[in-house]
Amino acid sequence: MSDTTAGEALPPADPPLGDGGPERAGGISLSGLGDMLNFARRADLGLAFGVIGILVVLILPMPAIMLDLLLALSITFSVLILMTALFIHTPLEFSAFPTVLLIATMMRLALNLASTRLILTDGHEGTDAAGHVIEAFGNFVMQGNFVIGIIVFAILVIVNFVVITKGSGRIAEVAARFTLDAMPGKQMAIDADLSAGLIDEDQARDRRKKLEDESSFFGAMDGASKFVRGDAIAGLMITFLNIIGGMVVGVGQNDMSMADAGQTYTLLTIGDGLVSQVPALVVSTAAGLLVSKAGVDGAAEKALFNQLSGYPKALGMSSLVMVVMSVLPGIPMIPFLALAGAAGGLAWRADRDKKRKVDDAAQERATEALDEAPTEEPISESLHMDELRLELGYGLLPMIKDPAGNSDKLTEQIKALRRQLATDMGFVMPSVRILDNMQLGANEYVIKIKEIEAGRGTLYPSQMMVMNPSGEQIDLPGTHTTEPTFGLPATWIEPHLCDEATFKGYTVVDPVTIISTHLTETLKAQMTDLLSYAEVQKLLDHLPEKEAKLLEDIVPASISITGVQRVLQRLLAERVSIRDLPVILEAISEATSFTQGIQPIAEHVRTRLARQICSTYLSAEGYLPLVTMTPQWEQEFAEALIGDGEEQQLAMVPSRLQEFIQKVRSAFEEAAAKGEAPVLLTSPGIRPFVRSIVERFRAQTPVLSQNEIHPQAKLKTVAQL
Repeated sequence: MSDTTAGEALPPADPPLGDGGPERAGGISLSGLGDMLNFARRADLGLAFGVIGILVVLILPMPAIMLDLLLALSITFSVLILMTALFIHTPLEFSAFPTVLLIATMMRLALNLASTRLILTDGHEGTDAAGHVIEAFGNFVMQGNFVIGIIVFAILVIVNFVVITKGSGRIAEVAARFTLDAMPGKQMAIDADLSAGLIDEDQARDRRKKLEDESSFFGAMDGASKFVRGDAIAGLMITFLNIIGGMVVGVGQNDMSMADAGQTYTLLTIGDGLVSQVPALVVSTAAGLLVSKAGVDGAAEKALFNQLSGYPKALGMSSLVMVVMSVLPGIPMIPFLALAGAAGGLAWRADRDKKRKVDDAAQERATEALDEAPTEEPISESLHMDELRLELGYGLLPMIKDPAGNSDKLTEQIKALRRQLATDMGFVMPSVRILDNMQLGANEYVIKIKEIEAGRGTLYPSQMMVMNPSGEQIDLPGTHTTEPTFGLPATWIEPHLCDEATFKGYTVVDPVTIISTHLTETLKAQMTDLLSYAEVQKLLDHLPEKEAKLLEDIVPASISITGVQRVLQRLLAERVSIRDLPVILEAISEATSFTQGIQPIAEHVRTRLARQICSTYLSAEGYLPLVTMTPQWEQEFAEALIGDGEEQQLAMVPSRLQEFIQKVRSAFEEAAAKGEAPVLLTSPGIRPFVRSIVERFRAQTPVLSQNEIHPQAKLKTVAQL
């Protein structure tokens, strides 16, 4: 029976060797060794323990052999920093430099304190009391004379503190300030490029990240330069304290003579200062190279040699100056002549390389010109047709690009027009090809759809067009003309008269807006021709996944793609938006169950789009103004229809048609005089035929059937035919 109390555990017995227990090597299990190796691979933990080790060195004493190893590591680390700064292409590639600088500075100061402890404790035992590295540096620099060592050390401190550290700190400070000041402008430039489509979202995000990193880097470098400056001051003070403290300890505590104490402690102190200041000088040089590299792309050697050798004349003049100096009295001739020969050789080689590059570039351009020699185009290229073209006279070309070559307002308005048409009509407008046409007048422009003229006008880029809303002539001095889009009376005036025109209530329009308005109305009138089979296929391909199933059900079982195209063309012909394509397909699916005629299908689709159609023509007060037809006219149109289905036609007496046209024109002109923009309301059976008559003389007048009036629409009858 066990004699242990509750809660205690018996220690496990060591298993015998080869009896299935864990293998051990020197008392450490293999699993434990694996854990140690995994722990050693953790770079973050290694860095943490390294920083903690630096702090421990500040407190605990260190043996001389360990100090030698760490001093060698400090020198190697500083050289690695310098080489990295030399070979990187851009400063941001070494963005961790401020952190590295802080660690290197703390490491040097910790080693300086550890060496000071050894010098003051064991300095009376000999010059190797603080390790052989410090002894070697002291003997090599001092050459047996401590005065020389003190002077060399002071010069190193002055070079590091006054020249390198102060200069690189100033460069970092100015770079940080100017980078921060330029950030808003650079951000706006990125946003402008993104808006213009020159870059995408990912490129804009990368450029913004690079801009933020650059600002943070130079700001951090501005602060990090203070580490190096403080390190130089600390090194100078530690050296002074070491000499004074060493003399006191050596003479007062260890009974050394003043001369022996001065020789020993000065050698140790100067050696210690050099071992600390040489890495500090190397790191300071690296910092200066890094901050002075801003704006230079490529490794330091490539940037320097390419730029210095880019001007052979400068090297030649340098060679000539050294030749002149070599013949001056008292000047050693051989060094200067040797340097003059080297500079002259470099100048000759640089000039030869430069000429060879020019010749190679010229030969490459000639080869490209031969490769691009005009060849006979295939006949099929002649069949290509621009769907939408805007041709300008030479006097209107500044509206496209300014003298600096930047895109101007017209290009931006055309981009906005394409987006607006897609939003309003569901129709993706084709790209506009803008060409100059020397056969046009200087101020003329032509709009062509499928290379057939669809609109023409005359503009004066330096003037403004003014129109009277009442349609009367303008009483301002200028050139009287006709507005090209709607044919209204207008006048071209000088820009300084715009304020007066606005004060009189006239409408003032700039030339770019005139072109974009004319292009908009022309497109809306010709959308039927531009909606090709391919465009319809693109619209259907971009349907949401949940609507694609409906498309599969009706195409081609109930209707073909061509049939869908013809329905959409009928809607666009009357300026009905096809953006709600899912509802249109649902209506087509319903209509094909009782008819295969395109016209009845289109009329059924219009009925399903009643809410959309009514909202398009609502007045500012929220009601739908109507011009209705009397029952007599309704009956006459119904009785004039002959044929069945798709063969149905209108056969009305021409005199009655002329009378109907006059009544429609009068009713709508009277409504316009009252500030109304009504729609013509008919019965469903005759609506397509009434529309075919009205569109010949009032293409923009909407004709709606009673089935297209939404039940919630507020109605107001403004006239009756």
